[in-house]
Amino acid sequence: MRPCVADAACVAQLRACGAVLAGKTWPAAPSWPARPTCTSSAPAPAASTRTTAPPGTPYHTARVSGGSSGGSAAAVCAGLCPVALGADGGGSVRMPAALCGVVGFKPTAGRLSNSGYAAMVDQSRPAHSQPQLNLPMLTSTHCMPNIRLARYGKWFNDSSDNIRGCCDKALQILRAHYGWETVDVTVPEVEEMRLAHYVTMGAECSASLAAKYLEKLDKSEIGWDVRIALSAYGSFSSRAYLNAQRIRNRQMYFHNKIFETADAIVTPMTGVTAYALQDDALRTGELDYINAAAISRYSIAGNFLGLPAITVTVGYDRGGLPVGLQFIGRPWAEATLLHLAYAMQEACSKSCRKPMVSFDLLSKKE
Repeated sequence: MRPCVADAACVAQLRACGAVLAGKTWPAAPSWPARPTCTSSAPAPAASTRTTAPPGTPYHTARVSGGSSGGSAAAVCAGLCPVALGADGGGSVRMPAALCGVVGFKPTAGRLSNSGYAAMVDQSRPAHSQPQLNLPMLTSTHCMPNIRLARYGKWFNDSSDNIRGCCDKALQILRAHYGWETVDVTVPEVEEMRLAHYVTMGAECSASLAAKYLEKLDKSEIGWDVRIALSAYGSFSSRAYLNAQRIRNRQMYFHNKIFETADAIVTPMTGVTAYALQDDALRTGELDYINAAAISRYSIAGNFLGLPAITVTVGYDRGGLPVGLQFIGRPWAEATLLHLAYAMQEACSKSCRKPMVSFDLLSKKE
């Protein structure tokens, strides 16, 4: 087991601000965003080989909480803590936040130090916040008029009917309440971006883990899902990685052109709501490619291009499971995204529902 000799940079900063660290939560290994469950209880595959039961969303404990930082989102949703840290290398904070009905926030790449985290080279340390944003210094949500939101229709059409309906209704509410405009745009080469992102993420993760962890790893002690992921990580060539960076440059150009006419890009956060945990997930791990693709397709631009992004709950499907709407901003535009999410939250506040599993640990008791 890898010994911890110091706090991660983000944890040290929180302690310096007076935060009380309550404990650690369950992540998927090795911080693979599409994996909702796995057999390892720690983010680095060599850090632990214990098997632990994967957390379900507090809205329905037999359904996934998302990955990889699903434990953080579930803990916040259930009221065990007001805020939790996560790692978002491919949507791993925002996707669980959407499935658990909380706020998930990913800052611009480089905004926070990734010192102390062993997985990917380009990691950020965002947070889950429950269940709503609290911005006491923001006294009005009407102080940002003339907001323009870029909407790529194909992204909305690729989501389930419930999600598309909730997200479209949310945009109509924003227009009715604040007069904000939605403009239709096209994001070219989306499939190429998705593949280039996975090549980049896998290659950087493999390179980061190889020297210290992978050579000492006993693969018989990890689930088949992690074995598949690690094999894929190590299969990408240097040529594939360089080609992926060329695609990254092209996508940055496309997105910058969109930001010339819009303040943020708006998308559903996931293509489906939380789906059922498989019966053998604890024994073998789980890697559901079909549902994983549906959950992760809207997170890629934020990670691949290092853009800030935030998700906030805007409704529920027919089964009472939460639906998240995502705002993606220009680099360093975190303040704008927080305002957009707060305004969206205020407009949808009456529809907020309490999860099945909920604890009120922070209320003052007489």
